Amino acid sequence: MQTPPVHSLPCPTRPRTALHATWILAVCSALLLTLVALEWRPLIGLDDDIAGTTHRWAVDEPGITHAMRILTDWVWDTWTMRLLCAVVVLWLWFRRGDRWTAVWLGMTCLLGSLAQQALKAAVNRARPVWPDPVDLAHYAAFPSGHAMTATFVCGLLVWLLHHYGAARPLRLTALTVAVVSVAGVGVTRVWLGVHWATDVVGGWLLGVLVVALAVLVHRRRHP
Repeated sequence: MQTPPVHSLPCPTRPRTALHATWILAVCSALLLTLVALEWRPLIGLDDDIAGTTHRWAVDEPGITHAMRILTDWVWDTWTMRLLCAVVVLWLWFRRGDRWTAVWLGMTCLLGSLAQQALKAAVNRARPVWPDPVDLAHYAAFPSGHAMTATFVCGLLVWLLHHYGAARPLRLTALTVAVVSVAGVGVTRVWLGVHWATDVVGGWLLGVLVVALAVLVHRRRHP
């Protein structure tokens, strides 16, 4: 009896790995949120130390601080990311004709933004306060909306390039831009003194969690 080719055999490892990774992300996000909400002293102390150091740098380096403001207010702003997401939704709907994926992407970005606002209201963490601020921001601090939005928008777009089989150079370029954007926006928020470091880490974790959950939903429709 002939042995069937290896590629014809079912391989449940990948979906299970993705599910396990999603659970790990959810646990890490919940743990950090809890520690922030309870104002765990070692974590608060670490935030204070990082914020104090970066604020001194921001005051001493006005040129870098001005560049950080441009990047955070225009290049990596939450509305810039949402506009990018909307453009891709329209492209999926009209150019590719993949209306289910277009709706999936739009709903994921909408629900991610709503979840971010709900968590801010629930935790209600105060932002850093300085006698000589270099920038201003309003509403609650945790999680960082800039970090979370950049993470799930960039993550979803990079995954879509992989899903549609885009050329390797394009995928690598997009991945590089995504990593620089997600890391960069986090740095700008802490440098400008409008977020604690753990706000940014929380935004990153929650953003990746949004991507992981969205991909699981998409794969159930298109396994």
